[in-house]
Amino acid sequence: MVTIQNPWFTVQRIDSTTYAISEYGHWEKVHSFLLLGKEKAALIDTGLGIDNIKRITDQLTDLPIVVITTHVHADHIGSHGEYETILVHEAEEDWLVSGIKGLTIDQIRKEMCRDITGQTPVGFDPEKYTPYTGNPTGLLRDGDLIDLGDRLLSIFHTPGHSPGHICVLDNDREYLFTGDLFYLDTPIYAFFPTTDPVELLDSLERISYLEVGRIFGAHNTLGIDPSVLLEVQEAVYELRRKDVVRHGTGLHEFKSFSVRF
Repeated sequence: MVTIQNPWFTVQRIDSTTYAISEYGHWEKVHSFLLLGKEKAALIDTGLGIDNIKRITDQLTDLPIVVITTHVHADHIGSHGEYETILVHEAEEDWLVSGIKGLTIDQIRKEMCRDITGQTPVGFDPEKYTPYTGNPTGLLRDGDLIDLGDRLLSIFHTPGHSPGHICVLDNDREYLFTGDLFYLDTPIYAFFPTTDPVELLDSLERISYLEVGRIFGAHNTLGIDPSVLLEVQEAVYELRRKDVVRHGTGLHEFKSFSVRF
């Protein structure tokens, strides 16, 4: 991969028309992904909002950009307000418009602004950080197709981490973008009030049977070998067998990943 860095974002080229835009200076190590087609581009999530990701996408493409939201948590919608076309799953439309009920701005700021090791942009004030809210341009449903012109994306509704969480399959390159459903290095979290452990496991099982060439989670390790999906299948079976698929059963560790209920 060719790597280009600026003070906050790290841009990594996955292939000639696919880029990861990462925020390694924050404890969540968030990745957003820019996919270029012939007619338009897709930006899967817009990052933390600590810095403006549009400064980066403007340098990578002149194509019109469609923002595809994996889910409406603050670390994935930070620069949504910079783009004209925003898509979100219908189950989280209200979250995007009004915010997540019961999640205070103080809680969001605490999580967003702790353990920052990178150089934040001039003008960033953690005490004034406010997550994006606004109306989406369109709503996503399971099975939707998004055509970028010579590049077709499939939408998979994969609830559990949140009610309207989605994964995106790039059919032409066999890349699977898993958002917060699956990643490595830190636990896959399903213990928040808005999570559903049963749905999370069902969603993990669903993606585990997909034939893909590469997996890209929204945090930590960039690029995961799809052979891990066999381990996901085995983990799903084990968690069900042990009858621990519910809130409060704690951390469950496997060879390559872990899940916290």
